Amino acid sequence: MSLLKEQKKELIEKFGGHEGDTGSASVQIALLTERIKYLTDHFKAHPKDFHSRRGLLKLVGRRRKLLKYLKNYNFEEYKRVIKELGLKG
Repeated sequence: MSLLKEQKKELIEKFGGHEGDTGSASVQIALLTERIKYLTDHFKAHPKDFHSRRGLLKLVGRRRKLLKYLKNYNFEEYKRVIKELGLKG
């Protein structure tokens, strides 16, 4: 199951620059992080779900690329996103 509509809206308001800002790197990172958290919980119950594990690895790679982009172009925003999401910096 993906994120609920209310959860997405809440993340977009928290990390977006303005109303309807769904494409900025910080919003995308926040949405990917929530999906990654959901999938890691899913694997605790279903350890042999290898097809979904591949999807998880693709999400982690996409998030890593977005974090690298944000770090290079807006370091202050990068630090804020890392701190609020609880990621390693």
